[in-house]
Amino acid sequence: MTSKTAVVIGVGPHEGLGAAIARQAARQGLHVFVAGRTFEKVKAVADAIASSGGKATPVQCDATEEEEVTDLFLKAEAAGPVDLAVFNAGNNMPGNLAGMKAEYFERCWRIACFGGFLFAREAAAVMSPREAGTIIFTGASASMRGRAGFAAFGSAKGALRILAQSAAKELGPLGIHVGHVVIDGGIGGEKLKTALPEYAAQRGKEGRLIDIEGIADIYMSLYAQKRSAWAFEVDVRTHNEPW
Repeated sequence: MTSKTAVVIGVGPHEGLGAAIARQAARQGLHVFVAGRTFEKVKAVADAIASSGGKATPVQCDATEEEEVTDLFLKAEAAGPVDLAVFNAGNNMPGNLAGMKAEYFERCWRIACFGGFLFAREAAAVMSPREAGTIIFTGASASMRGRAGFAAFGSAKGALRILAQSAAKELGPLGIHVGHVVIDGGIGGEKLKTALPEYAAQRGKEGRLIDIEGIADIYMSLYAQKRSAWAFEVDVRTHNEPW
């Protein structure tokens, strides 16, 4: 019997959210297509899943390149029906508005919003004929409010949230569940610990680093929801995060 498949884009290091989601999807019996810009990283995640008895295929894919995203879904669909698609692409891109280069602003938008559009379009195309499937987008505090120094990132993540909401309203009646997860706080993974070690250490002492596996649990709980009780948006933070 052909396994259902999952597509997770925006997978980076093993100790990262994309990798955690991919691992949990594999534990649910899905054949996971692990996608990201760096092949060595996605291959390491896929190999780890395979060594634990799961099914995983690494795919090098830039979320902003239309042909690559289309090809990603063609590969996944050829292996089995895509039942879960997770858009996790995009890193925090701070910067002051005064003096910001247009290319920087556009790059942030292309990753977080345009990439989300390409991903959602391809997921909808394969899921709609079956009237089934789940699409989940990774959001952030910036999805909900603007902050000084985050004009590019905030506008891109805010736009992604509206895209997700529009997709939910359009695709829900077709049987496709669309969710948006607002991650309100720093994630206790390799990226933050490497980029800002002192900040990460301090936040860890304060109990303000969100557990990666805990976030992945939320994604999979959205995937498991019944049609009669779908959630669109879930926000997640530690018990100590002020909000």
